Amino acid sequence: MLTFNNPAIRIENLTKTFGDHTVLNNLSFDIPKGKITTILGFSGAGKSTLLKHILGLIQPSSGRITVLDRNLAALKDVELREFRQSFGMLFQYAALFDSLDAIENVAFPLREFTKLSNDEVLSRCRNLLESVGLEPISFHKIPSELSGGMRKRVGLARALSLEPDIMLYDEPTTGLDPITTHMVDNLIRSTSEKHNKREMTSVIISHDVKATLRISDFVAFLDRGNIVEYLPASEFAQSKNELVQEFVNL
Repeated sequence: MLTFNNPAIRIENLTKTFGDHTVLNNLSFDIPKGKITTILGFSGAGKSTLLKHILGLIQPSSGRITVLDRNLAALKDVELREFRQSFGMLFQYAALFDSLDAIENVAFPLREFTKLSNDEVLSRCRNLLESVGLEPISFHKIPSELSGGMRKRVGLARALSLEPDIMLYDEPTTGLDPITTHMVDNLIRSTSEKHNKREMTSVIISHDVKATLRISDFVAFLDRGNIVEYLPASEFAQSKNELVQEFVNL
């Protein structure tokens, strides 16, 4: 199992049970700073539950999660809400506000959590939207007027608005056509590279093996609540683990 000095996220003996059902089973692994780590696994493996633990949305039955040197279990509710500003999240279907145009979707967290003036907010939003490749002609379109790929760009710009230390991607290419999927994958990689100097960490929940091997630095395979393989992306396809090989060759 890979370990890292001063990781962005350290998960130690994490167990989560719901009634008699164990979703995460004594799970331990590190996620390094400044890299893209993808968590692969079959449906029901516990990927989404793990993501919710990293965000502090649910508490473990036992074990500990340390994020950016903070023990999540030790944070009070107010502290935890403030700490979540360290995260950016690109949801599976972008989760934009239907009634707000692209620029106001990106502006929302800035208006909620900063004291920037309106002009400063709009200037930052324009820069963010341009940085993720959205054309200015689309800045004032509402989500229903945008393609799936454009909505992903807006969602990513919004997720980056507070300059997060950790970017989380929940099945970022689900429901997209192959060309748009390729665009989103490239966008994730280029975003990571743009923020490399400040060591922004990217964590992806995915089932897309091809994209994972192309854009990730490290790959973890989750099965029945535990990591059964964790390798650099360049080595993952050659894993000797039978479950990994079954998944890779589907």
